[in-house]
Amino acid sequence: MRKIADLRYAGAVLEWDQETYLPPRGAEIRAGQLATLASEAHELFTAESMGTLLERLNAATALTPAQQANVMRTREDYRSQCKYPPAFVRELSLATSASYHGWMKARKENDFRLFEPELARMVTLKQQQAALLGYQDHPYDALADDFEKGMTVKQLDEIFLEVRRELKAVLEKIRMAPAPDDSMLRGHFDRDAQWDFGVMLLQSMGFDFRSGRQDISEHPFTTSFNARDVRLTTRIDEADFGNMTWSCIHEGGHGLYEQGLSFEAYGLPLGEAASLAIHESQSRLWENNVGRSMAFWTRYYPDLQKRFPALDQTGLPVFYRAINKVSPSLIRTEADEVTYHFHVMIRYELEKKLLTGELRTADVKAAWNELYHTYLGVEVPDDKSGVLQDVHWSHGSFGYFPTYSLGSFYAAQFYAAAERALPGLAEKISSGDLGGLLGWLRENIHCHGRRYYPGELCERVTGEKLRFRYFLDYVRKKYGAIYGF
Repeated sequence: MRKIADLRYAGAVLEWDQETYLPPRGAEIRAGQLATLASEAHELFTAESMGTLLERLNAATALTPAQQANVMRTREDYRSQCKYPPAFVRELSLATSASYHGWMKARKENDFRLFEPELARMVTLKQQQAALLGYQDHPYDALADDFEKGMTVKQLDEIFLEVRRELKAVLEKIRMAPAPDDSMLRGHFDRDAQWDFGVMLLQSMGFDFRSGRQDISEHPFTTSFNARDVRLTTRIDEADFGNMTWSCIHEGGHGLYEQGLSFEAYGLPLGEAASLAIHESQSRLWENNVGRSMAFWTRYYPDLQKRFPALDQTGLPVFYRAINKVSPSLIRTEADEVTYHFHVMIRYELEKKLLTGELRTADVKAAWNELYHTYLGVEVPDDKSGVLQDVHWSHGSFGYFPTYSLGSFYAAQFYAAAERALPGLAEKISSGDLGGLLGWLRENIHCHGRRYYPGELCERVTGEKLRFRYFLDYVRKKYGAIYGF
């Protein structure tokens, strides 16, 4: 398993480089390199000898609970991966590299038409992937299960029904109240000063720069090659310090999870994250439950003012209201906590229709613009701030987007459990003591790896299955206080 992991993570290093430092003319050969590594890892993992070994281990009686869990999860992965012919794995890898570079070119030229042929090819491959994996009700089920074990369209439709009904009601109350002034958040914020502030925040959160680093990329992301080599990226807009600040905190949450996984279990399921939604819960918990709280900025706002004197005349209560302003917007990664889930829902609805063939890739742009008008009441001015804003489809990550909303809902439930377990948590955060919360997350979530399915882990940590009401209660309490309802 470690030999297979070596190949996979070597590919991951090349993918990280592809999104940070790869020269444009290196793209063609890079695609082949990634395809070779993916194919080699797949062939090793799906070899008949591996299946024989796993069956023998599955029948063994002398394994420890940890060994049993590793065998069980690996056996599940093996059965799933064996459904993919080697030729399909190579073709998907090649298509992903081509699609990514097509997306980059289209973004640069602000023209979806340049990306549409690559997207069409990717959708076809994803339809083939769903068919290979097999499903009962909807092709989306097969792909969603890859990111969030057991998740189905039926469950997701029920969750997003609550989003439409309950969050829309909160949003309507917010729209009726006076909007906070956030003009102080826009101006000139020096690039280097922003970078230094972001690094300081990451260090305060507990991110170990001896076991990780941060770089600049077009789209902020986190990748890990083992628990002692975790890479974060951010982006900087000198006209808006928040872009960098919350991407640092968000990706820092992902990075802390990766650094909290078992180094000794490298290559094994217990050394991997429980799921994409659990991973997202860690980033959203740090970004929003902590990073947009009054307690957090009680400690860090004076430091921010020293770095950016333009904020000297803005008091903390005004700043706090400004960073939590709710306003329908174009960009998912910059959206507030309330409207964010409408962004996710739009992508989810489009993906479902693409996979069934109900929506053609040539019509995606028009459908995207229409849904933004319907759900958020905004008009999309161009492709870069519209259908080309996310990298995910170019990566072939269909079924991924719902994990962003699920992650926020898990985060609210986990944070409520942390508050019960750690009396005076807000006071500790306001004093700059973030170690207690990180320790609780490490002990209750990070250390388990993939020992438990996401739902099982949630019950173990909070005593309940995932409940949307925790997020709804959090939003009502926080924004009710800010907007006076």
